[in-house]
Amino acid sequence: MKIYIWFFAIFNLILGDAMAYKNEQNESFTFIDLFAGIGGFHIAFHQLGGECVYASEWDENARKTYEYNFKKNSPNIFQNDLFRGDITLEENQKSIPEDVDILCAGFPCQPFSQAGFKKGFSEIRGTLFFEIAKIIREKQPKTIFLENVRHLLNHDNGKTFEVIRNILENELHYSIFYKIMKASDYGLPTHRPRIYIIGFRKDLNINSFEFPAPIPLKITMKEIFQGECAKEIGYTLRVGGRGSGLHDRRNWDTYLVNGKIHRITSNEAKLMMGFPDDFFFPVSEAQALKQLGNSVAVDPIRMTTEAILNVINESKRNNYAIECQ
Repeated sequence: MKIYIWFFAIFNLILGDAMAYKNEQNESFTFIDLFAGIGGFHIAFHQLGGECVYASEWDENARKTYEYNFKKNSPNIFQNDLFRGDITLEENQKSIPEDVDILCAGFPCQPFSQAGFKKGFSEIRGTLFFEIAKIIREKQPKTIFLENVRHLLNHDNGKTFEVIRNILENELHYSIFYKIMKASDYGLPTHRPRIYIIGFRKDLNINSFEFPAPIPLKITMKEIFQGECAKEIGYTLRVGGRGSGLHDRRNWDTYLVNGKIHRITSNEAKLMMGFPDDFFFPVSEAQALKQLGNSVAVDPIRMTTEAILNVINESKRNNYAIECQ
């Protein structure tokens, strides 16, 4: 009888610890959404249980779309004046909360893009990276998730990226991992290659990170158009320049559907980018397409964030095991 009682007590102790750890695993995580655009990061993080504690976006039309779609699931940032505009303003930077789990930023890509003039840090928008660095230094988020065009990696013969990496690793003390990922490799019918830069604060002792493995398309352009279309994967959406023509090398919005010329709509384009059906644009059609052209693709962001959370949880599990020894 005594042996049974002893066994039962030990079992309950182990079960209690396991349940406590499980509850810890299921806790929500917090995130800061810088250069938020229309909220591609926000959607992906919210789908994984994330709580947005601060967001910033300076473009007035993008702000309208962001607020319209997230006022219900993230009321705190709107009720407490935590959805700010120009992030370069000191008063807006001071309002950013500390001790958050993830800071994400799809910082302006035009200075490094093929479509722009590739002026990099010599253009004012390129210097916004240094504003991100300043915020990271002051707020010390546990993890950072940055996104930009793939040309950032090789811009100025790789010198631009080396500056960014050196600041993140050696000045701000984050372990950095990066990869160029195509949305079409992660379920979405648009190529949209982008560089993802993931950083873990070095005191977390996370020294390895694996980006998610590719998956098949979950939807094709034929299914989006609900008609015959020769292209299984669509063009990468652009910010402007509609009507370039079906056979123009710069064409990004015109398709041949059921044998007829068809220009893509914002409702079709948002499906290409992984936005939910109920995502609404309270702006003009031209603005909606521009906003989607500036946005991140949701699915690869979500899958990469899942990988981030898995690594963080593994680190917690290892620390928990050490504490129990």
